Amino acid sequence: MQRAATILVAVIALSALSGVGAYQMTSSRQGPHWQEIAWPFPRDGWPAGRAFRCDGRSCDGVELYVRAKRGFCNCDRGVADDEEVDRVADIDLITPRFTPMAHGDGVKLGDMQGRVRHYALTLPDGTPRTVAAIAVSRRCDLLVAVAQGRAEARTAQHMALAFLETEPLAAWTIAALEGR
Repeated sequence: MQRAATILVAVIALSALSGVGAYQMTSSRQGPHWQEIAWPFPRDGWPAGRAFRCDGRSCDGVELYVRAKRGFCNCDRGVADDEEVDRVADIDLITPRFTPMAHGDGVKLGDMQGRVRHYALTLPDGTPRTVAAIAVSRRCDLLVAVAQGRAEARTAQHMALAFLETEPLAAWTIAALEGR
């Protein structure tokens, strides 16, 4: 009788552990979950964009700020160099204290091309953050996206690009760049 009870307890414990493991594997495969938040910046010469916060253990507090800037880009070259990313990427809305970590790289988002560059910054309360700033263009229009958080900048970049390529964000991007 005692042996049967021991076996029953072991079976229940193993079932519970495998259930927890299956749940964790399923939730980690679903990837980050993005929640839309209010645009956190004061009004300026450009329309407000959209802001999102990534929820979950793998997110490291990453927030993403995205907006279109119609008629802002060099119509011939697009976003051609790091200085243009520095100038257009809206990092100064977060804080004026930011430093490029390295030279940027070319990036593609849908049918738009541009550059991505990583920065280190310090929030007004002294908290350090990393940033991946993405600036891509289509004709004379610009889309800028800034992913900031505790995550490594390259990780934030990959998370942001994956989210920006989802159907709802791709549709919003096209509408924003067309002025709808």
